[in-house]
Amino acid sequence: MMENIKYDILSLTQGEVEKIVLELGEPKFRAKQIFGWINKGMWGAEMKNVPALLQKKLEDVCEFRLPKVKRRLVSQLDGTVKYLFELIDGEYIESVFMRYEHGNTLCISSQVGCRMGCKFCASTLLGRVRDLTPSEMLGQIIAAEKDTGERISNVVMMGIGEPLDNYDNTIKFLRLVSADEGLNIGLRHISVSTCGLVDKIDRLAEEGLPITLSVSLHAYDNEVRSGIMPVNNKYPIEQLLNACDRYFKRTGRRISFEYTLIGGKNDTVEGACRLASILKKYIHGTCHVNLIPLNEVEETRLETSRNVNNFKNKLVSLGINATVRRRLGSDINASCGQLRRQEKRDE
Repeated sequence: MMENIKYDILSLTQGEVEKIVLELGEPKFRAKQIFGWINKGMWGAEMKNVPALLQKKLEDVCEFRLPKVKRRLVSQLDGTVKYLFELIDGEYIESVFMRYEHGNTLCISSQVGCRMGCKFCASTLLGRVRDLTPSEMLGQIIAAEKDTGERISNVVMMGIGEPLDNYDNTIKFLRLVSADEGLNIGLRHISVSTCGLVDKIDRLAEEGLPITLSVSLHAYDNEVRSGIMPVNNKYPIEQLLNACDRYFKRTGRRISFEYTLIGGKNDTVEGACRLASILKKYIHGTCHVNLIPLNEVEETRLETSRNVNNFKNKLVSLGINATVRRRLGSDINASCGQLRRQEKRDE
């Protein structure tokens, strides 16, 4: 370890914590204890069965930081909680805590800002500042569990940022969050969203992680998609769907396609027919289309669709599994990016 450089202990696996423990001259069984404590958000004297001398040694060589709750908005409609978290460098990210019958879900951020430039998204308006570390992703879950006093059993990586643009940290986060002695959230209960980075989708297929891949499609042809998603200029829709088909064949995991309905852009019944056609052409396994009424953002001047049910019904009639996302926290602007933008504007 370099002088004055501390380990980011929450970003470490239990095996990596064990190496530090051994370097400190302590028995390796302490690593399991420490790993369990830090994944509960406990540090220093809070680690009750860790000797005080070892606590001090760890504080000398490791840093442990959880994000601070800068703002906390609670929906009066459904109890959804939206967090604006402040990181150690003063940057902000957002997370959303949602209650469902099958358990609590947290939508987390993977970057400070985003460079993908999707026209309908508030997260990208200020650009990308930096990637989040694995600990900063884990920290959102730990902080939300401590704040609510409730267990989070499902995670969606659909907050600020493009997870596959922060590939290595995202993969390590997935391995950490599912570790038995850590938060122990099953990978089948985790969804990773991408705007369509084809090379990274192919890498992800080889990782052996049974997550749900959610692909932000949002259009039925290249003209429409390139107009709202610049990534389509690099990875056209045909390349993207071929990669999705390869992913399904390699993993056996059903792809979920996210489709934000924007009034006058991509929401006609004819568009639904064209969407069904391309999915049937390129995807040879099962898939699901998650329809999302646009959350309007002042700067984009785009409007939500009034044709949501007609679009969904047409897809279903053509044999495509489609549902409309239940909108939670509508009274607190629960879609990501808006609180961070407001905070930066106020500063």
